[in-house]
Amino acid sequence: MKRIIYTTYIIIISTITLVAQRPPAISSPDVHSDHSITFRYFSRNAKSVTLSGEFLSAPVALTKDTSGIWSVTVPPVKPDIYPYSFWVDSVQIADPNNAYIFANERFKRSIVDVPGDQPLIHSLQNVPHGKVSYRYYKSATLGTTRPLLIYTPPGFNANGKTKYPVLYLIHGGSDTEETWTKVGRANLIVDNLIAQGKAKPMIIVMPYGNVRPSPMPDFTKDVINDIIPFVEANYPVHKDSKHRAVAGFSVGGGQTLNIGLTNTDKFAYVCSYAPFTATDEFRQNFTNWTPNAKAMNKQLKLFTISVGTDDFLYESVQQNIAMFQEKKIKLKPLIVSGGHTWMNCKLFLANSLQQLFK
Repeated sequence: MKRIIYTTYIIIISTITLVAQRPPAISSPDVHSDHSITFRYFSRNAKSVTLSGEFLSAPVALTKDTSGIWSVTVPPVKPDIYPYSFWVDSVQIADPNNAYIFANERFKRSIVDVPGDQPLIHSLQNVPHGKVSYRYYKSATLGTTRPLLIYTPPGFNANGKTKYPVLYLIHGGSDTEETWTKVGRANLIVDNLIAQGKAKPMIIVMPYGNVRPSPMPDFTKDVINDIIPFVEANYPVHKDSKHRAVAGFSVGGGQTLNIGLTNTDKFAYVCSYAPFTATDEFRQNFTNWTPNAKAMNKQLKLFTISVGTDDFLYESVQQNIAMFQEKKIKLKPLIVSGGHTWMNCKLFLANSLQQLFK
C-alpha cells in the first residue's frame, strides 16, 4: 500500500513539474484590423528578444512580462506576405508559434500574411483552383532522382484532348522547389488571373535548382535533357517553343537567362527577376557574346528583366539590361520600387503571367 501511495505521489509531482515547465499557449503573429501586427515569444531565461522583418526599416525589441512572454506590436503594415524572424540572444529563430515557415535552406524565418481590404492578387479567392502535385523525375544528367512541383490549372484532365503551354519557374539561391508556392503563391496568382481572363490556363513546373555538389551549370542540362522530357512524357502539353516559357528569381533569374537565351529554339518567353549573374556559367555564355540578334528576336516573343530600385543587385541588373540592349536583343525591362524580396517576386510573376502564350 505504501508503495502505491509513493508511486502515485511521484506521478503527481512529475505531472506538476511538467505543467510548470510547459510554455503557455500564446498566439503569434496576430494581424489586427488596422494592419498592425502583434508578435509574441516565450522565454523565461532569454536576456533579449528582437524582431526582424522585411516590413521593418530596423529590428525592434520585444518586452517581457512577468510570465516570460515577450511581445511587441508594430504599426500598420502595407498588406502583403512578409518573412520575419526573432533574434533570441543573438540567435536567429523562426517563430515557434507560427506554422507558416519560409521555405529556405539557409534562413530561419516565418511568414506573416497581412490581408488587404480588397483581395490581393496572391490571396486565396473564391475562384476555381488548380492543383499542385509533388513529383519525382530521374535525372540522367545528375545521376539521381530529384523533386518537382507541378501546378495544373482548373479543369485539368490528364487524359483529355486539351494541350497546355508550360512555364518552368525557378526559385532563388537558398530557396527550394516549394518557395514559389509557399511564399510566392504562384498557384493562387495564376488561379486568380485565369479566373479574371488575364492569363492562359497553363502548367507551371517548379524544379529544385540547386544541383550541388554537381557543377551548377549542370542545372541547365538537367532542365533541357531531363525535366522537359519528363513533363512532356507525363502531361498533355504543347512541345514547341511558342508554348514554353522560363522564369526565375535571383540565382534562378540568372539560371533563367542561361537556360532561355542559350536555347531560344526551345523557349519563346524568358522572364528574369532580379537576376544574380556573378557566375561562371553566365560569364562563359555572355562575355564576348556575339548573338544573331535578328534570329533571336524572331524566336523570342517576350524577353523581360525585372528589378526593384532598392535591390542590392540593381546596378548589375541595369548593366545586364544595357548589355542585352547593346547587342540589339529586344528587351522589356520592368523597374519598380522595393528590394530583393518575394513581395516584388509576386509582382514580377503576376506581370509576366499576363503576357505569356498570347
